[in-house]
Amino acid sequence: MPRPILPKPKNIILVGFMATGKSHVGRILSEKTGWPLVDADDEIVRRTGKSIQCIFDDDGETAFRDLERLVIADLCAESQRIISAGGGAFVDAANRELMLASGLVVCLSATPETICSRVEEADGGTGPVRPLLAGDKPGENPLERIESLLAQRANAYAQAHHTLETDSITPQQVAERILELCRFKGF
Repeated sequence: MPRPILPKPKNIILVGFMATGKSHVGRILSEKTGWPLVDADDEIVRRTGKSIQCIFDDDGETAFRDLERLVIADLCAESQRIISAGGGAFVDAANRELMLASGLVVCLSATPETICSRVEEADGGTGPVRPLLAGDKPGENPLERIESLLAQRANAYAQAHHTLETDSITPQQVAERILELCRFKGF
């Protein structure tokens, strides 16, 4: 059951698995609302001077999640922003509660097959460049890894105010539906 909508959200926060369209939809929402788009992963890279892959390789996922928690707290303290959170950010209970209290949280979803296809297109078919898709075992099937991660995150993602599937509609249509949810007028 969807959580109640804030009458006029402080922020619009996009959550969901990688390759569900958060960044693309965020750019469209930013254009339509005039609110700046802030990507949590980009902010982590800016603050550390290291790529997400390097943080995972050098410091591990726990260190990355600690950085992510700090960035999410800072972003949620602001208002009138479009926030694109990393795929695992909403899984963290502290992040989740902060985001839910700081704006309209919309989870973008897609089937594992769609996600796998989008990641392969973005990677140019060279294999998983996304740290979490590398898997724990050499040669692990990315589709199976996506299915496993989606299953692990399902309960967290279900707590978003709303969920919109992105398999069969355009990013423009997703953005329009989010704006309808916000009941924004006069942007």
